[in-house]
Parts: sequence; structure tokens; C-alpha cells
Amino acid sequence: MNIWRGQHPPILASQNAIRKSLLDHAGLGVETQPANIDERAIQQTSGLKNPAEIASLLAGAKAKHVSALHPDRYVIGADQTLALGERLFSKPANRQAAADQLAALAGQTHVLHSAVSVAREGKVLFSHGAAARMSMRKLTETQIASYLDQMGEAVTTSVGAYQLEGLGVNLLERIEGDHFTILGLPLLPLLAFLRGQNLLSV
Repeated sequence: MNIWRGQHPPILASQNAIRKSLLDHAGLGVETQPANIDERAIQQTSGLKNPAEIASLLAGAKAKHVSALHPDRYVIGADQTLALGERLFSKPANRQAAADQLAALAGQTHVLHSAVSVAREGKVLFSHGAAARMSMRKLTETQIASYLDQMGEAVTTSVGAYQLEGLGVNLLERIEGDHFTILGLPLLPLLAFLRGQNLLSV
């Protein structure tokens, strides 16, 4: 199942399995190449503090970087930030950092900001951002420890130490937002742009 009409398959500037799966199931048949960029350095140099703007900046930076290496290809970049009030979260470095993040998020509503960009010939042609509000239930230290025991090292792979599509759904009590935004890729606006470029057959 492939509805891509371009001469060459699009490239996802990431090895994120969830984003690749979303694009493949949508019929794009993407190839992957991670963007070898220092995200934290780019963020710090920009001086940006707004989590939505940071997500957009990094999505664009990933797409442009890989596009410069493959100028004849359409390259998709995506990024996501997690904010609790003014506090920005990064992926936890270890189990203790994951426990600290979960303790901070428990009983609170945080916001996921997801952004997607499309670049070609090193230039961003399209960008879109969206947000979702995630309310985490109150958690005891014992419940957090039990969750961490079940997840193992996987807790260090996601900001906030949880993945909605897995065991992390048990930590939440309310979700407000688009499913694809929560998974880190605003898919419908992306598909609409590609369709407008006559790149999709459906």
C-alpha cells in the first residue's frame, strides 16, 4: 500500500519507530535517516523559551539538515516538547530522573507541543504545530516504582517517562487533543499539504 506519487520516496529525518509507522500506515512508504544535529545547542542558541516555537524550530532543523544531504527528496522532520507550566521536560537520563518527572507530572495537566516540517533542497516548504493537554492521575511513590519496574530502560526513551501507546496510558486520567499530535506527528495537516502538492494519489 503506497500512495506516494513523487519520483523518490519521502525521507523521515528520524528513526522514531512510532512516527515511521504512522507514515507507513498512511501509505507514504518513507525511508528514514536521522538528523545528526545537536538539538539542545540549537535550542539554546535560538534563545526560544516557548515550547511550541522550540518544537517547530527543531522539526524544521531536522528536515533542513537531511534535505541538504538529499536535495531532490522531500524530507519530513518532527519534534515534540512537553511543558508543565513554564517548565520544559527532556528525556529522563535514568530511572531516578524518570521517577522525578513522574512525581512532578502526577496530579497535574501538562501540554505536549508537536510540530512537523517538510523540506526540499534545504528549504522548509511547510510547517505546522499542534498541542494536546494530558492530565495525569495522582500517583503514589509505590505506584511510580511499580510502573518503572515494568518499563525498565524504556522510560528513558520518551519525554515525561511515558508512552501513551503502551503502559503509560495507565498513568493518565484525561486527554484533550488529536491522537497524532500526542504521538508526536500532526499527521492530518501534513497529509493535506502533500495532497496539495499533488504528491498523494488518494
